Amino acid sequence: MCGIAGVLDPAVIGRGEELAALAAAMAAPLAHRGPDDEGIWCDPDAGVAFSHRRLAVIDLSATGRQPMVSADGRWVLSYNGECYNATDLRSLLPDGGRRLRGHCDTEVVVEAVAAWGLRQALERINGMFALALWDRRERVLHLVRDRLGEKPLYYAVDRGRLLFGSELRALTVHPGFDRDIDRRALALYLRLSYVPAPFTIYRAARKLAAGAMLSIRPGDVSWPQPTQWWDFRSVAGSAAEGRADLGFSSCIDELESLLRDSVARRLVADVPVGTFLSGGIDSSLVTALAQGTSSKQVRTFTVGFGGQGQDETAYAAAVARHLGTDHTEMHLTATDALAAAGELHKYWDEPFADPSALPTLLLCSQARRHVTVALSGDGGDEVFGGYRRYTAGSVIARLALPLPAGIRRAGATALQSIPETLLERFGRANDLGNWIHKLSRAMVASSVQEMFSSLVSAWDDPETVVLGYANGEWSGPPELPWSTDPVEAMMAWDTLLTLPDEMLTKVDRASMSFGLEVRVPLLDHRVVRAAWELPSALRVSRGQGKKALRLVLDRYVPRELVDRPKTGFDPPIADWLRGPLREWAEDLLSESRLSAQGLFDPARIRSCWADHMSGRPGKDYAVWAVVFFQAWLDGQGGR
Repeated sequence: MCGIAGVLDPAVIGRGEELAALAAAMAAPLAHRGPDDEGIWCDPDAGVAFSHRRLAVIDLSATGRQPMVSADGRWVLSYNGECYNATDLRSLLPDGGRRLRGHCDTEVVVEAVAAWGLRQALERINGMFALALWDRRERVLHLVRDRLGEKPLYYAVDRGRLLFGSELRALTVHPGFDRDIDRRALALYLRLSYVPAPFTIYRAARKLAAGAMLSIRPGDVSWPQPTQWWDFRSVAGSAAEGRADLGFSSCIDELESLLRDSVARRLVADVPVGTFLSGGIDSSLVTALAQGTSSKQVRTFTVGFGGQGQDETAYAAAVARHLGTDHTEMHLTATDALAAAGELHKYWDEPFADPSALPTLLLCSQARRHVTVALSGDGGDEVFGGYRRYTAGSVIARLALPLPAGIRRAGATALQSIPETLLERFGRANDLGNWIHKLSRAMVASSVQEMFSSLVSAWDDPETVVLGYANGEWSGPPELPWSTDPVEAMMAWDTLLTLPDEMLTKVDRASMSFGLEVRVPLLDHRVVRAAWELPSALRVSRGQGKKALRLVLDRYVPRELVDRPKTGFDPPIADWLRGPLREWAEDLLSESRLSAQGLFDPARIRSCWADHMSGRPGKDYAVWAVVFFQAWLDGQGGR
């Protein structure tokens, strides 16, 4: 895993030293992504330069250095990722790959492009990656992102100059980069707790979407139009329409075989490998398959909250004992949170308000002390139907959507009127309160799209909170012509939006901040397609999600160790904001500060903060989104 950056600028043609210096400056802020080596390649005659920071995982020798030039001299590659079928592809290359200098996957990728062309090479690669490829013969720069968006790639175009990098910080070092805040992106951030592709927090930059590529020639002055080299909507649609009428047992056998192969491929490394283990369905299955495949005792890692919030350390420890792993447990306290909260902007170079970023940072920092690669269970919720909103949403879609609007509004009002004292009788009052708040909003939706939007939104109406916003309301998730099932539609939208721009962004930034490579077996594109070919009853059925994964896991771990309501990975952020983080948050949300910045309506923000402090449920995520943005803005110098 690595960090990449570069520039294509006809204005500096012939000025090789200037190009190399700029490429080096852009790579410097990415040193955490690749602490083992650095490299620069430039072509002054074309005005193009690549820089690379290397985290050596496979072939630790100098033959794996990047940027890398193909043997025929035509292609130059700067690559961040892993190709899990490199051995297979090597055997298919001319001369069976015997002319390759080393055994790193980067060389396989660049020679695959040389042998088959870019598009065909991409279709053959099984991996996670973001790459920049310069075609020296045709004088074209290609930027490509992997199928599901595991690895990030940002770019900016200004008067014929293109900048790109693994993180926004690589672009912002350029003296000509404009840091004006994009208020449409800011409104989307308040709604979703992250900035979705293709937007970034800056008007001057964009992020390449999952499965997308773009091509640009020197001198092109307009923004290039990305194209989808892999389209999840088409893949899921064709898989769903072509579902085989197989028995459950056959489906589970085939899925287990595919998952076992996916995990085995992701265990290949020349450095220590471990797994993240929460004790839930996804991470327990990945760990079980890893331990069953590995000849060594697998290292496992988990993080909890000192008995507060949604602490799953006891469950993880029980699964670890059953599987016989070498288990490490760590805890995030309120004191740790206070120390880390003010530093989050250093790890996320655009606003990112998922509270689970805090424990994920701790998990990655501690795991890196023991391993360089970790396997995670990310993607299981989106691909196999694990989120609570799928079961709740299906009930609302079936029972509430057909009702007249007046009845739905009355039902929502009744939900919102449930007293907090009653919720406390069931424990986890804030969690229940948040869910009732979300369900009441979903009750008044007039379509499945509106329902999904309400269930994933921290702010209902951020467009009215961001000052100077003039782009209208969010149009919601994209249409899915092939889907009439509300659960399938929500799963598809989560795979298109939540997965790449929230979940995988969180894991990438947290892990790469410490030079840790995280691999995600459940997002092997073969597994994703197989999941969408499953009968719907093997994903969400009778109020329970991930049926297929549960049946596979039954073959490795007793059901009683993992069979419990889904809790997620969020710390008790509501309590922390009212307690140890209160003074810090109050300062960031002061009316004078908000007024001086001119980005938010101070009255709306202060009202939301007051509601949260009074104990009203459903406000913690909204507050946290603004608090994190304010801390991030401070970290950028208050711009």
